Amino acid sequence: MLDVFLILMGILCLITGLAGCFLPVIPGPPVAYAGLLLLHFTDKVQYSATQLLLWLLIVVIVQVLDYFVPMLGSKYSGGTRWGTRGCLAGTLIGLFFMPWGIVLGPFLGAFIGELFGGRETRQALKSGLGSLFGFLFGTVLKCVLCGYFAWEFASALL
Repeated sequence: MLDVFLILMGILCLITGLAGCFLPVIPGPPVAYAGLLLLHFTDKVQYSATQLLLWLLIVVIVQVLDYFVPMLGSKYSGGTRWGTRGCLAGTLIGLFFMPWGIVLGPFLGAFIGELFGGRETRQALKSGLGSLFGFLFGTVLKCVLCGYFAWEFASALL
């Protein structure tokens, strides 16, 4: 009976984790990882300590990258320190204006930061778009990881 409860809670965590890839309020990969942990505590599946620790490390890396990839996108699209700092400020401010703030915050922050730094509108827009593409890349990374966790969960039960 406990196994059924843990499996159902694990499925709920995986679904919530996948939703968290798109809803910035929910930390998708950690919640999906919790679903795998719940499955591990059943009699059905026993993951090795190496697997669990490796997955945890990947979750931490993806979560950290999720905050820094937009800034890297801004930097590698020709942005200056003004754009990178603006992107960081926009990301932090955007957290208060969910859900659109988390998408538009880095873009607008990089754009406005570049304008304050004396860049032309075209260059500032390029930096802002770089941060937006960085955000989208981070979202794809989270989706891939949560999808992998869902696949691991399903294949372990079948």
